[in-house]
Amino acid sequence: MSNSIAALFQRLTQGVYVVGVAHGETRNAFTAAWVMQISFDPLLLALSINPRHSSYGLLKQSGAFSVNVLKKSQTELAAHFGRPAHAEKLAATEWTPGRADTPLLRDALAWFECEVVGEHLAGDHILVLGKVIDGRLLDSDAEPMAYRETGAMDGASVLFPERFGDA
Repeated sequence: MSNSIAALFQRLTQGVYVVGVAHGETRNAFTAAWVMQISFDPLLLALSINPRHSSYGLLKQSGAFSVNVLKKSQTELAAHFGRPAHAEKLAATEWTPGRADTPLLRDALAWFECEVVGEHLAGDHILVLGKVIDGRLLDSDAEPMAYRETGAMDGASVLFPERFGDA
């Protein structure tokens, strides 16, 4: 594994987040690692999501999402929200609806609420651009979780090719 493409990509530094979506009375949240700040003015975050993911439809319909920053100690929470969507997924965690009704986890390190301002096809994913409309640091003493610390939790290593294509 140490010489694999998956091991190489695990060296990219990225956090672990629970992204919340809502439309009408339906809410869901899922674990994501592909989130980053892309602008200061306006404050923009980018989220990469598979368009076949069950939460993508909610995100499209509502035009909003939340990003909950996980603490280093919350690997069980990351695993929980990494499972497929089901009606009781949010029942196991304390949360509150944000300004856009997206789930904000009360035990997160921090959270952001975003209004969708654009999206772009990015290979097998969609890059969603969100303007930050609200946010809060909940635990200034906590360290954020890094994707590398989750190991093979998400099973993504099987999605990488075995070698690079012709360049």
